[in-house]
This record gives sequence, C-alpha cells and structure tokens, in this order.
Amino acid sequence: MPRFSIIVPSHGVAGRLSQALDSVLAQSFADFELIPVCDGPDSAAADVATGLAGRDSRVRPVHSPSSAGLAGARNAGIAAAQGAYLLFLDGDDTLAPGALAAVEARLADTGGVDVLYTEHERVPWWEGDPVNPAAALLAEAPEGAFTPDRAPRLTGVTLPAWSAVHRRAFLDERGLVFPDGHFTDIGFGARVAAEAERVAVLRSVVVRHQERRQGSRLEQPGEHHAELLDQAELALAHAAEKGLPEERRRPLFEQLFAEILRTAAHPKLLTGGRRAFFHRASRLYRRHRPAGFRPPAGRAGSQYRMLASGSYTAFRALRAGGAEEETGARVSLPRPRGARTPMGYRRHLRRPLDPHLAVYCAYWGRGYACNPAAIHAKARELAPHLRSVFLVEADQAHTMPEGVDFAVIGSARYWEVLARATYLINNANFAEEVVKRPGSVHLQTQHGTPLKTMGVDQSTYPVVAANSGSFGKLLGRVDRWDYNLSSNSHSTQMWERAFPGSYEHLEYGYPRNDVYYTATAEDVARVRRELGVPEGKTAVLYAPTHRDYETGFGAGALDLEAFCEAAGEDVVVLLRAHYFYDRGGARGSGRIIDVTSHRSSEDVCLAADALITDYSSIMFDYANLDRPIVVYADDWEIYRETRGVYFDLMEAPPGRVARTPEELARVFADGSYTDAGATALRAAFRERFCEFDDGHAAERVVRRVLLGEPPEAIPSVIPLADRVPAPAATLVRS
Repeated sequence: MPRFSIIVPSHGVAGRLSQALDSVLAQSFADFELIPVCDGPDSAAADVATGLAGRDSRVRPVHSPSSAGLAGARNAGIAAAQGAYLLFLDGDDTLAPGALAAVEARLADTGGVDVLYTEHERVPWWEGDPVNPAAALLAEAPEGAFTPDRAPRLTGVTLPAWSAVHRRAFLDERGLVFPDGHFTDIGFGARVAAEAERVAVLRSVVVRHQERRQGSRLEQPGEHHAELLDQAELALAHAAEKGLPEERRRPLFEQLFAEILRTAAHPKLLTGGRRAFFHRASRLYRRHRPAGFRPPAGRAGSQYRMLASGSYTAFRALRAGGAEEETGARVSLPRPRGARTPMGYRRHLRRPLDPHLAVYCAYWGRGYACNPAAIHAKARELAPHLRSVFLVEADQAHTMPEGVDFAVIGSARYWEVLARATYLINNANFAEEVVKRPGSVHLQTQHGTPLKTMGVDQSTYPVVAANSGSFGKLLGRVDRWDYNLSSNSHSTQMWERAFPGSYEHLEYGYPRNDVYYTATAEDVARVRRELGVPEGKTAVLYAPTHRDYETGFGAGALDLEAFCEAAGEDVVVLLRAHYFYDRGGARGSGRIIDVTSHRSSEDVCLAADALITDYSSIMFDYANLDRPIVVYADDWEIYRETRGVYFDLMEAPPGRVARTPEELARVFADGSYTDAGATALRAAFRERFCEFDDGHAAERVVRRVLLGEPPEAIPSVIPLADRVPAPAATLVRS
C-alpha cells in the first residue's frame, strides 16, 4: 500500500496537466500513487496521463465523465485510491518541491492524524507576488496533534480541499465524499472538520495554486451561485446533527454567512433570483443561528440584521448600486481602444449589427488564403444568405479571386464592415481598435499547429518576448474570441496555455487542409504545371521557418543547388520562404523554383512529392498527404533554447532527421527518406497531429459558427484509417 494517493481531476485543464503531474513525479519522497482523473479514455487529458503511465507505474489514470463535475472526479479518485493518506491537486496546480517529504515528516511527528491542514500559495496567473491565505489561520492552531475543539476556527470552510491531507480510512469509516454541485469544497471540508477527532497543521506550502486568467467558475456570474446555499445548509445541518458545541458551530456559521452575504451583495455574481437567494439565506440564518451570536459592527452588521429580519428591500437599498443593479444597468456602447480610431468607425458602432454580414481576414491582409479563405468558400455554398467581405492590404488587392468581395484595409468601407459585421473570422487578429460588440461572433482560426511557443508562453524567452509587443494587448485581443479552432488535441492544449481566455475550442480540423483529401490526381498535375515543375521530376518542397535570432532570409545555411546535385538528377526544389520574407520576387534558378509568392501554400504542398523543413508548422499540414517528410535540424539546440518549443521534435519527428547538408542529400540519394523506418515515424506523427483534418473541417465550422447548429448536429470526424489523401505525382505512397 502506498503512503500517499494524489488525486488530480483534469477536466478543462489538459494544457497544463503535464506540469501538475510532473510536479508530483519529481517529489523526493517517492512512496505514492498518482491518480489523474480524466473525462474519458479519448480525452486530451487521458492522452497526457496515459503517456506518463507508460513510463511510470505509479501513475494510475481513472475516468469520470465531465458531467459528474469536480465532485464526481474527486470521488472517482477516492474510490480508486489505495494510499494511507489522500491529497487533492487541481489539474493546473503544482506540488511544491519537497512537499511530500514535509508532509511525511509532519505525520511522523504527530503520530498520524485524521486531517493535516497545510498552507498553500495562490500564484497570480501573470504578474504579482504569490499569497499564502492559510498562514494566518494555521498560525493560531496548537502545536502537535490536537482535537478540533482546541482550534474551532478550523472549520474546513475557508480552506480548499487541496490545502489538507486526509487519512483514507477516516474518510471511509465516516462515509465522507464530496457532495455534488458547485462549492463542493465547502460541503466536504465542513463535514470533515466536524467528524475529525485528531488533527494537526503543517506550516509550510504544499500546493501552489495557479490562478486562471478567466477566474474560476465560482467567481463568474451565473445561477450556480444558488448552490452555495445548498452546501451551507448541508454543513450546518450536519453540525447540528453531530451536536457540535456552540463554540465550534459559531465560527462555522460566521464563515459560511460571510461568504453568503458577499455573494448576495455582489453586483454581478447572481444573474437571476437575487431576491429568492436572499430570502432562502434569511431562513437558513434564522434556523441555524447559534445562541449568543453577535453580528459584526458597521455596514456588515447591518447586512446581518437585514438578513435576520428578511428585509430584502432594505438590503437592496444598502447594497451599492441599489435599484439600478436590480433592474440591470443600461448597456453602454462599445468604445474603441485606439486614440486615432476613425470617426466613421465610431459612428457605425451606433448602428445595429448586420445579421447577414461576415468579415474575413488572413495574415494581416495578405490576401485570400488559409483557413479564412476555405471557410469563405464553403460559406458561399452552405450559407448563401450571408454577405461576405474579405479584408486585404492595398498592395494585395490585385490578387483577390474574381467574384470575392473585398475591402481595402484602412478604407472607409473597411471600418464600416468591421463595425457592423455579425461574424468576424481571422487567422491572426483584427486591428487593436476593433471592439467586441454584443451579439457579434469572433472566430480565431489560427494558422498552424504549435511546435514553437506561442502567446504568453513566449514571455520567458527574451529574444522572442522583445519582438512580441505587449502581452496585455495580446490578451485584450484574445478576449474578443468566441471560438478558437484546433486541428489536433495537442493544439487545443497549447492554445489553452498560450491564449488563456473564455472562448470555446472547436476541434474541427483546419479548413485549409480539406483540399488534401478532396484534390484529385488531375488537380495535382494542374498545380505542378502552373508552378513549372518538369514532368516526371521529383518535386521536393523546402520550407524553412523564421528564426527570431536572425535577420533576413538566405535559405538558411543550405546550398540548394548543391543539394540538387547530390540528391539526384530527378530532384527539383520548390523553395517557399516564410511569409515574413515574401517580397514578391523570385530567388529560383535552374532546378530551384521559387514559390514563396504563390498565393496558396496548399497548392504548393499538393505539387510536392516530399517536404524538407526545419521547425515550420507546415510539416503538420503536409503530414495529411502521407508523403515523405525530412527534418533538416542543423540548429535545433539553438532554436529550442531561444524560441522555446512544446515538445522535442527530435524524439518524435515525422520522418528522417538530417543535421548537416551532407546527411540531407544522402537520405534522398539513397532513398532512405521513403523507407520503412521513415514511414513508421510518419505514421506515428500523423496519428498524433492529423487528428481532426479529414476533408470536412470547413463544413463543420460553417454549420457550427455561421449557421448556429448545435454541437451534436455537427458531422463527426472520419477516422484516420478511413481517409484517402490526394495522390502524389511521382511517388507511390507506402
């Protein structure tokens, strides 16, 4: 039997779950079992937990449906636990280094207890110093082990479940589990404190609680706040049933009603039923008020007296805002951020939204491309009632396809459609001045799968952070998103970390990748002719990424002419530089065809028989074609340290890896870039990263976002084994 069982619910925190689990596995005290509780075997969290379980036998994942909530997840962990003591850890928190060793030492000192209360840190999600809210309370407790009546303020109400260590046999004997619903820590903690006979405290931090940018569910408005009264009633009724003395019931009552009154007086938490909440709280107050209880002085005391008398009218008048809050404050018009926002935009913001207007933009106005273009094309088919306008820079207006309505960025029409559009779709971000209007729908499509760090995760890499602009402004743009698109579970988890917000993830695949499953051999041949690929030649796409620590582009250190000579006479190279370096000119000559300025990266990929890249996200998209990929990683260590990455590409590449120009040419000359080993690597890579791309992503997005169909009506993703990618021109797929 292990000494400790650490139970980690993971719903909604898959992006940071690995950090929580790693903090447990890194503990110096090793006699424990780690129980991640996942939504199901196919969830993103289960992928993380299963991967760790394969490497460490102490990891024992269990499942609990998301509908069971936090209480259900913790109870599933309790049922599976075998340890002598239980610890609870949220999926985005971490155990402090040495925490288990400190807990074990304290348990040894006290001779074992039912509950060991511990300190914890609340860590601001971005800036600010951590705080230790339990320290003052635990400082009042006696030394050594003691009975709860010696520290009556340890009621279990003000300490979360992860700020205590529980003896498993004690919970089993008393039948203590987490009650259903929100505020479950209150109902559980109060009952545990009432039942415990021997407790102790540990005056050191065990858990570091990472606060979320969007706040916890308990801090957000909604009808769920009525459940606070359910948990309070459960706690107070249990205390009365146990016959706890007044000295112990009084602190419990005080702490519960301090929270109840805070909720009742808050201007935003209760979105409905404020009067009913107050009157139910009043009945609860009168029924359970301990003899001799004296309300505090001042304004708080007045609230207690109004609660005791059931005078909601007086309570409402005392509450800040009064009747205005009760009837709902007038909704103000959105205000643009920028000081130089055109007056036309401000004027159009006063007009109603156009319910049939959709605005699209790709790569900051570089033209008709990427996911926005694919969604736009599908919307013309499935939602013809919508009027669509693409935003484009003036110097790219000539590239817009015939029949596509567009507005030049900065023009009067540009500001008008941005102000009035109901649907706004972008693969980057709209201008800083654009506001999120009530009723509008913003879809962030992204434009790649993240290998390199993104968003706020860049802040710890100085070279990148220096060029990233204001992270505060970035998060202001994130706050406009209603939906964020993912092509695989990895992306979902990383977007959750990099762009913390309250948007909904759409795991639908990338619409731009649909063509990899819908294109025919004739389409491939046509694109090759347009690009000038000689018939019968093996076209190798070379697509390196941008490096933050370099300026300019010179195809890296790779001599492409020398590569062609060494790789074989049938090889030609399609050179596609990162779009940062697209200046509209051609760099190619002879067997080098410069396709950097070609509008569609999807066309270029269809034309290529194989891909060479370094760390570009194009590898994730190209993998859908199930064609050979070679990673040219001549500076991986530098790139990893300066840019930051989410996983080790060298450990899980999509094919052969070359570290020098000679190695790169050799894998093509000897054919090893297509051999069984390369094919196996590609298959594993596709299994992980081609999860949702199946040729129907655009349809799913249009039906969900533009047509408003419910999630259950959206077509499911076709399994990878059942998909047939577009054929290559000269290579036979394994």
